[in-house]
Amino acid sequence: MPDIILGIDPGSRFTGYAVLTEENGKLVALRCDVLKMADMDDHSDRLKYIFDQICGIIKSNQPTTCAIETPIYGVDPQAMLKLGRAQAAAILAVKDCGLPVAEYFPKAVKKAITGNGNASKDQVAFMLNKMIQLPEEKLKNDATDALAVAWCHFMKGRGLPGGSIKKTHQNNRKSDWADFIEKNPGRVKGL
Repeated sequence: MPDIILGIDPGSRFTGYAVLTEENGKLVALRCDVLKMADMDDHSDRLKYIFDQICGIIKSNQPTTCAIETPIYGVDPQAMLKLGRAQAAAILAVKDCGLPVAEYFPKAVKKAITGNGNASKDQVAFMLNKMIQLPEEKLKNDATDALAVAWCHFMKGRGLPGGSIKKTHQNNRKSDWADFIEKNPGRVKGL
């Protein structure tokens, strides 16, 4: 049975999700859409909606695992708090359904797909379009982000390029230097 990965891009107003699998050696996006909560005034109602909808998506698509984007920055502390709560509601739904969940930082996802951690959403969408059989309709940004997270998790599970995503903070350059030194021992000079 092939892996079916649920990718989630959490948000308190819009939560993207995508269901990715492999069919006949080709990656296929089975579903890509956005949960819309912008018209809900009460934040707790939004969280309940995310929980319920993610549970429903899991029941109808039977994924084997889940990957979710980790919120890491925000200008407004209140907005960041709401974003973290949205992620928590999604993770709780996934765990309540008995699935494993992996978290990925946005810059790591972008770097894995495009080679650039600061790539634009359009660049990510362009590359996904080349690598995955997508639905006919144009994907919304949040759905594309969710699909990108699912793709990264798929690649990591296969040990393929694009799947070597380190779970470190996006600004942590120490791991980059440690990796460089390990790969280039002859270029390091003594002090």
